[in-house]
Amino acid sequence: MSELTVQPVAGKADRRAFVDFAWTAYAGDPAWIPPLKSEVHALLDPRENPWFGHGRAQLFLARRDGAVVGRISAQVDELVQERMPATGQWGFFDALDGEAAAALIVAAEDWLRGQGMARALGPISLSIWDEPGLLIEGFDEPPMVMMGHHRPEYRAWIEAAGYAKARDLLTFALDIRIDMVPLIDRLIQAGARNPRIRIRDVDKARFDAEAAIILDILNDAWSDNWGFVPLTPAEIAYAGKKLKPIIIADLVKIAEYDDGAGFKPAAFMITIPDVNSMIADLDGRLLPFGWAKLLWRIRKVATTRVRVPLMGVRKAYQSSRLASQFAFMLIEYTRRVCVGKYGIHHGEFGWVLEDNQGMMSIAELPGAGINHRYRVFEKTL
Repeated sequence: MSELTVQPVAGKADRRAFVDFAWTAYAGDPAWIPPLKSEVHALLDPRENPWFGHGRAQLFLARRDGAVVGRISAQVDELVQERMPATGQWGFFDALDGEAAAALIVAAEDWLRGQGMARALGPISLSIWDEPGLLIEGFDEPPMVMMGHHRPEYRAWIEAAGYAKARDLLTFALDIRIDMVPLIDRLIQAGARNPRIRIRDVDKARFDAEAAIILDILNDAWSDNWGFVPLTPAEIAYAGKKLKPIIIADLVKIAEYDDGAGFKPAAFMITIPDVNSMIADLDGRLLPFGWAKLLWRIRKVATTRVRVPLMGVRKAYQSSRLASQFAFMLIEYTRRVCVGKYGIHHGEFGWVLEDNQGMMSIAELPGAGINHRYRVFEKTL
């Protein structure tokens, strides 16, 4: 019988094999979008990703007869420990069969125990801000940018290892050419008449400052959410650098509110073109011509799909009517630009925690429906 081994990643060759294994795991899957290899390598590199300023990780490869048949990461985030003590995580989970899957999960759990962890959450790759959750519904539709795709078998393999549901994360799809329903439209129109509310585009000429404003609101707005980990200043700068090339100024909006002491940022919504549809034919490579293709496609907004990966309203307003007003004004003003200027017709919101009642109001938008469901699993170690 062929022998299965699981070993820690050691050296550049192993790291390349770890990244490249995705091409083996999803060979022939029409819904899988090959990620840019340079982006995955940067995410896993402590010299580039500031997550490693408060986190540590170990990567593992499973091999059978010398061939890679699976991969997994195990990680401990010190910022997670402040909210979920003794909780470690694992991610980048892919395997060709149940035996490899089981052995990989055991290796990740053993490493987490060695780090003093008593509970495991997964899959999370590497943090809640990257690609959290396992796809359990929506296998036929390719994921949008910054969302994951997985094989249907993975759920049973994870549950067989003793894991149960912690939370579900949802994405909503909608045809944005459909006008708002009258009730929501009246709320938007009332906001438009309110001189204390204004909605503006992000200013790319001062992008670093704008990114800091947006992520400051995000840290405040999401701070009570399950799984939340604050972004550090270094991560805010890193996120801004990564997002800037794909930001279209009039698709990123900030709501400002005059609280009696002048206008201050109160809410934001980031809408980005679906870069996945722009890189699908690059096979993970930017060289020799991938960069030129991608930059041209972004500049021309060469997609009919957009995603809202991040949206937030400051906690001070979340229990008031203003929260809904800000949110729906941001959505509607962006919708008009998408449809009228860029000819975009398909939008996706998410992910949204299934128990986030405020954000679940997205389901009230005309034509909206859940198109993907991702599950984060948990287990006591």
